[in-house]
This record gives sequence, C-alpha cells and structure tokens, in this order.
Amino acid sequence: MSQDKDKSGTVNVKLLLIGNSSVGKSSLLLRFSDEQWLPEEEASATIGVDFRIHKLEVKGRRVKLSIWDTAGQERFRTITSSYYRGAQGVFLVYDVANRESFDALPRWFSELDTYVSKSVVRIVVGNKVDKEFSRQVSYAEGEQFAERMNSLFIEASAKTAVNVKQAFQEVVEKIMDTPELWETTAPRRRGTGAGGSGRAGNEGDMPGSIELPQVEGAAAEGGCSC
Repeated sequence: MSQDKDKSGTVNVKLLLIGNSSVGKSSLLLRFSDEQWLPEEEASATIGVDFRIHKLEVKGRRVKLSIWDTAGQERFRTITSSYYRGAQGVFLVYDVANRESFDALPRWFSELDTYVSKSVVRIVVGNKVDKEFSRQVSYAEGEQFAERMNSLFIEASAKTAVNVKQAFQEVVEKIMDTPELWETTAPRRRGTGAGGSGRAGNEGDMPGSIELPQVEGAAAEGGCSC
C-alpha cells in the first residue's frame, strides 16, 4: 500500500504555512478550514505549531489535508523546523501592507531549500488585499518574485475570503500532478502520533509523517486552535 494513501484510497497530503509573524497565516487557515475570520484584535499569535484537518476531492481523488500553521517568531524556529519534514506543499505568506514581511521571503525560501526537496510545491501568498489603501507591495512585484523562485503566486484576503480556497486548490492540484510527492511503494511504520517525535520508520517513509486518525482525535479534543 502506498504510504501516503489510506485503505480507502484517500491521498494524505501535508501542507505548511510559513512566513513572518502577523501576516495572517492562522487567519488563512481558519478561513479555509472553518470559513471563519477573527478580527486582528481578537486573534492571538500561534505558539509553536497548530494544525487543521480538511478533506476535499481533487482530480477525482479523495484528499485528506493536514495543514500545519507554523509560528513566525524567531524563537520558535527550532520547534517548527522539524515540521518541514514530509511536507508536500508550502505556503509562503506575506502581508501586502507590510514591506518587511515581503522582504523576509528570501530567508524563508533559503530555509525551505535546507529542509525540503525541490519537488515540493511552493506558493507565495500576498495576504490582506483588503488593505488596498495601505498596500506596500504591488501585485506585479509579488508575481515577479514568485516567478524568480519558481513558485505559484496568488493574492488573497482571509478577511473577505478572496482567493483563499483557490490558493489551497491550486497547491493540491499541483501536488496531484506531481506523483513523486505522494506515490511511493515504501512500507510505512506507525509514527509516534501528533505530538511525538514523528521520526520516519525508514528512508522510504514520509519524514515527519503523522497518523492522521490520531490527529483528528486531538483536534476534536481541542488540540488545535487558530
């Protein structure tokens, strides 16, 4: 059995959201998974890593997403670096009204080159387009940067829901078009669960893989908040 498929034929996909603090990573995830949005004054910074489980159908296949929202603060970097392992798609998020968050993207790409393979699908997301009058980074500049980095690109707003679903859809479709990311014949050993060390059982395992049923149980118990 393929290690990224369960017995029902569902493809398991791991996605990460990375970027500077306060760019709206958690808001994008909440909007996509729960169709909700929290005002900035009510939202709190992510500590370490949060996750959501989301199911959808792409290209005629059932896909179960485990979406990991990583903290942007430097002091949490040693925690979140382990969660790069096994990711098939990565969202690099910046705030279109915050030049500093955009200028930090090369550093995030450099980190990606350290932890994930070149085949992993990457998308640059310019969030908070609802703040058009405060914009500091143009659409053209964001698009040109993404092209240089061989990444997908989209602008979105977690507040208004503009392009949020489209961003996730594009990434998952690209993953499904890249079978090497999810098709493998290597045997799978059971992991340590959602909060454990997550070591791969062997070189064929998806590094940092998790047992999704256990994660769903943790989420149901309030183990995830965004």
